[in-house]
Amino acid sequence: MAEPGDRMVDTLLSLRGIRKSFSGVTVLDDVSFDLAAGEVHILAGENGAGKSTLIKIIAGIHTEYEGEMKLNGRPVVIASPHHAAELGISVIHQEMSLVDSMSAVDNLFLGRELAPRGWLDKSSQRVKAGEFCAKLDLDIDLSRPVEDFPLSVKNRIEIAKALAIDAKIIIMDEPTSALSGPEVEKLFRIIAELKKSGCGIIYISHRMDEIYAIADRITVLRDGRTVGTARAKELGEDELVRWMIGRELKAQFPERARADGAGGAKDRIKVEGFSVLKPDAGSHGAKRWLVKDAAFSVKPGEIVGFAGLQGSGNSDLFSGLFGAYGDRAQGKVTLDGAPFRVKSPEHSIRQGMAYLTNDRKGTGLVLGMDIVQNITLASLPAVSPAGWFRQALEREIAARHMGALRIKASSGGQEVGTLSGGNQQKVALAKWLETEPKVMLLDEPTRGVDIGAKHEIYRHMNEWTARGISILLITSEMPELLGLADRIIVLHRGEMTAEFPRETATQEKILRAAMGRIGTSKGRS
Repeated sequence: MAEPGDRMVDTLLSLRGIRKSFSGVTVLDDVSFDLAAGEVHILAGENGAGKSTLIKIIAGIHTEYEGEMKLNGRPVVIASPHHAAELGISVIHQEMSLVDSMSAVDNLFLGRELAPRGWLDKSSQRVKAGEFCAKLDLDIDLSRPVEDFPLSVKNRIEIAKALAIDAKIIIMDEPTSALSGPEVEKLFRIIAELKKSGCGIIYISHRMDEIYAIADRITVLRDGRTVGTARAKELGEDELVRWMIGRELKAQFPERARADGAGGAKDRIKVEGFSVLKPDAGSHGAKRWLVKDAAFSVKPGEIVGFAGLQGSGNSDLFSGLFGAYGDRAQGKVTLDGAPFRVKSPEHSIRQGMAYLTNDRKGTGLVLGMDIVQNITLASLPAVSPAGWFRQALEREIAARHMGALRIKASSGGQEVGTLSGGNQQKVALAKWLETEPKVMLLDEPTRGVDIGAKHEIYRHMNEWTARGISILLITSEMPELLGLADRIIVLHRGEMTAEFPRETATQEKILRAAMGRIGTSKGRS
């Protein structure tokens, strides 16, 4: 086999005729896949195509299946995740495997503690943990519990944990979903070094720029079957999309529909002098701010994007407006000309604001509850007229949203945790739409969502703005930001540094402002 770069390489992993069913439903049907030493092999496909099931078979999570797996040319049955690790297979799952209450160093060595002669060697663990984190330019207090760190840091701790077992096969499932641009570049440099050392990497991503930046080969699954495998340089982006969704997309972003009067003078929401105090800021010394003196307005039917590097304060701004920081958020906010009181999430919902967080499974959804219960979770008064809970009305409301958003599920009674990432995101959106918001705060609404589901979400955003809903948008995908937003506001270390209308916004200008290099790029409209 000549891969990659027209040279002979060894096949680390080979799967043939893989079939897997759950409760009589076939999710993988005659799937074949192989991985060479020193290559990045992209596993692509829509949510629900079977990618996660396949990697769980490789990782020893699913042990009952049909077909054959070989490691280094020898048949193998992987009995458990621990067995997979012993065989040199490391997995970075999209849903992190970290234990929040444990320290970072304990997480890195969980299940493989350094204990010579039966005594735990904490000193050696700290030293080695520091070495793994240094490879990722991750400078943190390793003794702190991981729950203290933001999502982007947790992501890199997860990567460091995968590196700790000296694996020859590394599976990365959406590893950059919570990383900033510079952090993604660091990860790609690490991947390049891993390739040089002979590692094979299975990489799952829905981001086209990532796929073509690092891929040697691409294998596409659709509806549980292998569509094809090709070298990345021989598979064009349009053809890749057709393989993934079975049809051709007409346009990347739909033509915007704006509400009547959207361009008028009346603001839907206006924010003045808005600041958010750091939670750990005490009464002694200078105050420390997550957001300082933000000022902007958004009209009905307008999409305003918020850009910035990791830690810029964009998510804190949204959380502050939604009332998640309570009285640590200060400033003047008006909604349709009337005072908007920033007090609590419940109070903000009642006033007409909704907030889709960037962590749908941590704070956005209750995975053990079914679709119906999640959709009505933020609007229980609507299904409890006169204080009486009406289950039939709840099911009716959920069915309406499931149809409108094309949520794929066996029924409204299916647990949300069993849905694909794209369908989970749609459930989270349905939950907030049911509150009938005037303003929607969307923080990474397409994170971990396949290209087909992304276009559906774009189409729905277009429908919402046509109805007069104002959208405040955070997205780490630059094409998405430039393609969807009417205006783009840039933050750097909690302060607004620039604002660009859609017509003049460019990636270069936004990045300069995000790095605090304001110069002539600062221009509030």
